[in-house]
Amino acid sequence: MVRDPAHRGELRDVLARAQRGARAAGGGGGAPPPAPPGGYAWRPGRGDPAPARGGGDAPAAAPPVSPAARRRAERRAERITAGATELEQRLADLLRGGLIPAEQSGPALWEETAARMVDAQAPGLANRVRELGSLASTGADAPVRLLEECALLHLLAQAWIRRERLPEPLAATVRSRVGLTASPDGPAIRDDWLVLAQYDTSDSRLTTRRTWLYGAVSGRTALLLSYGAAGRAPDLTLPAGLAVDAELTAYPGSGQPRMALTERFGPPAPTTVRPPGTTTSGALARYGTALRDDPWRESVPVTLDRVVPVPDGDGWQLADADEDHALPVGAAARSRPGLWRLVALSGGAPVRVFGECGPRGFTPLAAWPQGPGEAVHLC
Repeated sequence: MVRDPAHRGELRDVLARAQRGARAAGGGGGAPPPAPPGGYAWRPGRGDPAPARGGGDAPAAAPPVSPAARRRAERRAERITAGATELEQRLADLLRGGLIPAEQSGPALWEETAARMVDAQAPGLANRVRELGSLASTGADAPVRLLEECALLHLLAQAWIRRERLPEPLAATVRSRVGLTASPDGPAIRDDWLVLAQYDTSDSRLTTRRTWLYGAVSGRTALLLSYGAAGRAPDLTLPAGLAVDAELTAYPGSGQPRMALTERFGPPAPTTVRPPGTTTSGALARYGTALRDDPWRESVPVTLDRVVPVPDGDGWQLADADEDHALPVGAAARSRPGLWRLVALSGGAPVRVFGECGPRGFTPLAAWPQGPGEAVHLC
């Protein structure tokens, strides 16, 4: 399972398709045309939340923006555009000189470019540039992965430069990816939210906590993000395996799973709810659809039903019990004790597994036996 930039099509073709789709969607009565293969087409309602229990509140009107704030936003946008244009030139110089010298130069080359993106007030671009520096030591496939990531960075830079031509859901995704912050603005959704999984990742600056939820009534999978200083746990803690009666509000963006916890109506409580599952081939199709909405997505939340963990050489796979398909377990998950808990839970029998499906495989985060039983947490 390799992320191939060619599957996303030529950038100009993609952006042109998006623009045509937006014009068609807003051009009067009738249904909009279907999305072209590999392209973007906006359809009304694609990013709309599922109906809330008891009805959802309409999104509040945005507060008026002061002239000073508007000027600051315009100046920042100009700086980001200048940074994206400079990044495009640097990527062209990199490919003109070849990837091998770039690998041999070490992280210094990328840190200097990342610093330029920070100066341009585009932290999202800076972070992606830093990730390029870490690919030099990833093994024999390093040149392939470096080329893939350079293509995605080129796509993001061009999407920002041409953002005015994009449909609004995709434009909101691009703004988020370059590092502009946004506030939740979707309708409030009150539901009994099953806490699927919660785990932390850290770097030298931040600790990021990811909490995955599943709405028992809405059927929506939501991601909560919370942050703490390096070495300190974020404040938000929800007990995995329990359900929380709460209200969530979505962030803008095409296919965006992130939501904000706006209100809780009671303490966490036990639940028998489980998210519905799909096959491994269904998981791949879901990831492909997500890439159409957001080409920079690293993974999508997926629940696999009736899969069996089986060895595969030095690694592991999650094999469909009823089909001749399987997903590799991601390299990072192979070194965690959660994998062995999953193997013990299965004992060779099918199980239901929730996790993140991405270009390097599947990361299991929670699992349930086929019969009655509580969730087993794998992260």
